[in-house]
Amino acid sequence: MVRDGVISDELWELVEPVLPSRKGLRGRPFADHRLILEGIAWRFRTGTPWRDVPEVFGPWQTVWKHHHRFSIDGTYQRMFDVVRSSYGIDAGDDLAQLLSVDSSVVRAHQHAAGAPRTPGRALAAATDHTGGTVE
Repeated sequence: MVRDGVISDELWELVEPVLPSRKGLRGRPFADHRLILEGIAWRFRTGTPWRDVPEVFGPWQTVWKHHHRFSIDGTYQRMFDVVRSSYGIDAGDDLAQLLSVDSSVVRAHQHAAGAPRTPGRALAAATDHTGGTVE
């Protein structure tokens, strides 16, 4: 089940004016920004690869390209600033509390925990003290 319609009308009214526009420019018009933002939110909420973004949000390449472009050109920062200012969130303690992450829900990747890269390698390293291979 794909959940779209995540971006409320109230939030959309705030962020739509700061999104890039193709008015007056030649070429293909942009895809629906609201649908693209919902695809980006879906991808980060589920943690799936970009290629697994459902077709309801458009081609995954388009969703990724907009995310990449928004990251580089400062669109995300402008969106964040508009929402923050409209809700009266200052850049001090309120912002730190808003962005804090609870460590009880964050897991480290297996490589961060010191797991061996190849199975059996830790056993071989533990049993071989001569520097050669284990037979």
